[in-house]
Amino acid sequence: MTIKKIRLELARDHDFPSGSAKHGYEFSAPLDAEGKINRAEWDNHRDQCRVHRFWAGQEDEVGHLVRKAGGKWAFHYDIHGDEEDDETGYRFGDHAFNSGEYVSIMEHDDELRTFRVVSVQAAS
Repeated sequence: MTIKKIRLELARDHDFPSGSAKHGYEFSAPLDAEGKINRAEWDNHRDQCRVHRFWAGQEDEVGHLVRKAGGKWAFHYDIHGDEEDDETGYRFGDHAFNSGEYVSIMEHDDELRTFRVVSVQAAS
């Protein structure tokens, strides 16, 4: 099992009709052959499962991929100690993280945004 680096960029929405490469996430996670997050491997490699949120006009945020109560995957940032500030992936456990796929994330501001998987590569 290898840890993969996944890049998500904002898909088109009402604020960004063409989407945006300047708004998104890069995170690392162990993926299975289908591109789904491998829970067992995540348990063994939690410290390597990092996230970097980049959002034009805002400071970048760095944190970890975490598994919350109820089995939901989320991004927990080091500067936020409160779980209320976690950004939760919508059905991340069911999604395949393959280039061209779309996933949704409930962000800090309680807005559900859609992102496109633009790359999946071996983490360095």
